[in-house]
Amino acid sequence: MNKININCPRSPKNANCEDENDKEALKSEAEEEKGGLEAKMSLLNGITVIVGSIIGSGIFVSPTGVLKYTGSVNASLLVWIISGVFSMVGAYCYAELGTMIRLSGADYAYIMTTFGPFAAFIRLWIECMIVRPCSQAIVALTFSVYVLKPVFPECDPPNEATRLLAACCILLLTFVNCWSVRAATRVQDWFTYAKLLALFIIIAAGIYQLTQGHVEHFTFEGTTDDVTSIALSFYSGLFAYNGWNYLNFIIEELKDPVRNLPRAIAISCTLVTIVYTFTNVAFFSTLSPTEVLGSPAVAVTFAERLFDWFALALPVFVAASTFGAVNGVLLTSSRLFYAGAAQGQMPAMLTMVSARATPAPAVLAVALLSLLYLTVSDIQALINYVGFATWLSIGAAVLCLPVLRYTQPNLERPIRVNLFFPILYIICTILVVAVPAVASPAETGVGCLMILTAVPVYLLLIEPRTKITGLGSLTDAATRLIQKLTLSVRPKTK
Repeated sequence: MNKININCPRSPKNANCEDENDKEALKSEAEEEKGGLEAKMSLLNGITVIVGSIIGSGIFVSPTGVLKYTGSVNASLLVWIISGVFSMVGAYCYAELGTMIRLSGADYAYIMTTFGPFAAFIRLWIECMIVRPCSQAIVALTFSVYVLKPVFPECDPPNEATRLLAACCILLLTFVNCWSVRAATRVQDWFTYAKLLALFIIIAAGIYQLTQGHVEHFTFEGTTDDVTSIALSFYSGLFAYNGWNYLNFIIEELKDPVRNLPRAIAISCTLVTIVYTFTNVAFFSTLSPTEVLGSPAVAVTFAERLFDWFALALPVFVAASTFGAVNGVLLTSSRLFYAGAAQGQMPAMLTMVSARATPAPAVLAVALLSLLYLTVSDIQALINYVGFATWLSIGAAVLCLPVLRYTQPNLERPIRVNLFFPILYIICTILVVAVPAVASPAETGVGCLMILTAVPVYLLLIEPRTKITGLGSLTDAATRLIQKLTLSVRPKTK
C-alpha cells in the first residue's frame, strides 16, 4: 500500500505537496520490492572470502602429503607452484562463467544452464549434502582441537569437549551469518588478516634462516618416478587450494561483479600461491624432510625450533585460521542451498530471505547438516570418498565454457577466455581424477555410490513425471513455520 503524506494538504497552491506524495509512494514501492540478496560486498570483501576459504588448517597442521608422494623437497615445491597455477587457470575460466551467468550457486548455476536440471542436481546433491557440511565439520573440529591444545598440553583434548566446542563454533557463526552479511564478511576479513599474519611471521623467519645459509634440504634427491604417486601429490596440493571458486557462489552480493570478480580471483589466487610456496620454503629451511613427515603439526614444530614463545601463540593463530574457514564455508554454502531452492531443486523455504537481507533458512540448513556430521566418527573418510567427485564437478563446470561458446554464442561475455585454457584445465582434471581413482578403487566405488544416491532423490521428489504426489501440504506447513521462526519472506523476482 502506498503511503500518503498527511502533513501536506492537496491544494493547487502547493504543487510541491504532490511531488512529495509521489516520492513517498515511490519510496514505499521500492521498499516493498526489497527482499532479495543485496550487493553489499566490496572487492576487499571478495578477496578475503576467497583467501579465507582457501587457507584453512592444512598449511598450518601438516603439509606432508605432497612431500610424501613426491619424495623430495624441490619436487614438492614444484607441485605447490603448479597446483597454484592450475587453480589460477580454473579461476580464470570461472571469471568468464561468473560474469556471463551472474547467479548465486556458481558450478550449480553453470551446469544448470548448460546441461540441464538432472546434471545440476547431482552437483547440488554432492556439494550440499556431503562435501560442504563434512568440510565444515572437520574444520570446526580442527578449530576446537587447537583452542583446547594449550589447556591439554601433554595429551589430546577429550573427544566430547572437542565436539562440543566445534558445535559452539558452528552455532556462533550461524548466528552471525543470519544476523548480517556485513557482519559475516567483517568476521571473514579480520580472521583472514590473522591467518595471513601468522603465515607472514613464518615466512619472515624462513627468510632469515635462508640468509643464514640453511639451504641443505633443498634438493631433488629421492624424487619418485611413479606416475600414480606424482598424481596423488597433485591431488594433495590441489586439495589445499580448494576454495578458489567460492566467491562465484555469492556473486549476486558482490558490488560491480564484472569488474570485481576477476580482480578478486586474480589477486587471491596469486597471493595464496606465493604464501603457500614461501611457507613451505620456510618449513624446509629449518626442518628436515624426515621431521616434516613425522610431525603431526609442522607449524608448531617449526615454531618450537626457532622461538619458544611463539610456539605457545601459534595454536591461537591456527584457531583463527580455521574459525575464518568455517565462516567462509558457511557464508558460501548457504548461497548454494539458496540457488538450488530458487530452481525448485531444494525445499522452497530455503529461498526465503530475512528482514536483514540474509538467507537465514539456508544458513540454518547448512549448520544443522554440519552439526549432524559432528556425530560421525570418521568424517575424513567421507571427504576422501567424494574428493574425486569434487574435482570431477569442477571439471564439468569448466566444460560449460566451451559448450556454451558453441550452443549459446550470443550470450553477453564481459570477459572472454581463450579456449586453450579451459581445454587444458579439463585434460588435467581428467588426469587428476582418473589416476587416483585407479590407485584407490575401493574409495572411488564408495564415492560413486554416494553420487548415485542423488538419482532416486531426483526421480521421487523433483522429476515431475515420477515424483511422489501429496507432499505439498506438508512442505507448505513447514515453509510457513520456518518463515515465522526466521521472519523471512520469498524475495521478489526481478
